[in-house]
Amino acid sequence: SSPATRWPKPLYHAPASSLGRGAFCLMRLAVDVMGGDHGPEELLHGVRQGLDAEPGISRVTVVGPEDTLRPMLAATGLQGDPRVAIRHASEVALMTDDPAVALRRKKDASVLRALELVRDGEADAAISSGNTGCLYAGACIRVGRLDGVMRPTIACILPSLHGAWVLVDGGANPECEPEHLVQFAIMGSAYAKVLLGIDRPRVGILSNGSEDSKGTDLTRAAVALLRHTDLATQGYCEGYDLFMDGVDVCVCDGCVGNIVLKSAESIGKAFRGMRKEELTATPVRKAGALLARGGLKRIAERLNPEAYGGAPILGLKSWVFKNPGSASRTTLRHAVATTM
Repeated sequence: SSPATRWPKPLYHAPASSLGRGAFCLMRLAVDVMGGDHGPEELLHGVRQGLDAEPGISRVTVVGPEDTLRPMLAATGLQGDPRVAIRHASEVALMTDDPAVALRRKKDASVLRALELVRDGEADAAISSGNTGCLYAGACIRVGRLDGVMRPTIACILPSLHGAWVLVDGGANPECEPEHLVQFAIMGSAYAKVLLGIDRPRVGILSNGSEDSKGTDLTRAAVALLRHTDLATQGYCEGYDLFMDGVDVCVCDGCVGNIVLKSAESIGKAFRGMRKEELTATPVRKAGALLARGGLKRIAERLNPEAYGGAPILGLKSWVFKNPGSASRTTLRHAVATTM
């Protein structure tokens, strides 16, 4: 299918069955509300918005200190909602915590309690905006990896000129071997096929050029292995390809991927700021902006990183979603929609 038809809308308009679940399924979510930069009350507002927008959610268990969260339920309109429950957790894995140390010393951390709800069958998916390393390592231990998966990977959806593409790895694995990148490619391709509706996603290893001689020892070895798979590989992809519909799945290590992800997010925010500055500079521009406001709003929506909340960790036995630490209520609302 053409880029214009396969992804004409933002991620949160994906069909309810896009992750293999029925359109009328009832989802149970575990949400760690303690890890974000804006505090638990902001994320609880996102929970409320998600419940309002998604009738297929039967239960949301918010995880954190009960004495902290209980009064916030009233402030966010969640008190008395029979679909909302609290799972007490007395500790929080901070962004500054070393993941290995936190997993050993903070056994009652909210992120771990959320993952345990999934492990124990009390929730179908977990969402966290907290420490990425703690979420990733905790998910590998508490939820477990699929057979044969060496390292799970964070898959991020990003917009392109006419569609969207998948970035793997988005930040979970800063140091990789060639075999890891090939597995990321396989998982990312399967995710793009289901979520974006692409029959044979074009897969490329991110490099500084398209020639085989470019890249690093890691990328050259990964491309050689990738060509022995049945994926629709095009070898390398370049930075120019990412937002110009040149690739459907971009594969890289988590260090490079996280740089790409945050650079893309900053471009979207910078565009919104420049748009406001330039289109309000003169009366003529203001009039033109008024006439074009529908198109400008649509562009801003497509470039808004909050509309792409909820990056799954692929390769686990159950669904675990990572939200950015800067997640707002809007980001969490879209993350809830992504789980459906």
